[in-house]
Amino acid sequence: MILELADIRIQAGQQAEFDEAIQRGLNEVISQAKGFCGYKINKGIESPERYVLMIFWETLENHTIDFRESPAFIQWRAIVGPYFAAPPVVEHFHLLAKSA
Repeated sequence: MILELADIRIQAGQQAEFDEAIQRGLNEVISQAKGFCGYKINKGIESPERYVLMIFWETLENHTIDFRESPAFIQWRAIVGPYFAAPPVVEHFHLLAKSA
């Protein structure tokens, strides 16, 4: 399994609207993508305009090719993109270890 980690910064004062938009985009668009395995969203306490989005994929290609090169990616960005203060920083990770 692959973890996609997106560090998202949104425009100030848009938190309530973005909270709804990101959940709608995940539930209506990304959750339908090939290889999608789940997600977590964390919202900043000290920095309320910062979000950390974790999406779990079966393979790296499920994200980078199957999703990013599909019309669904355009649909996703149409939902969440208007709130971005800057492009998200996105990286991928393999699990090294976890607790029981």
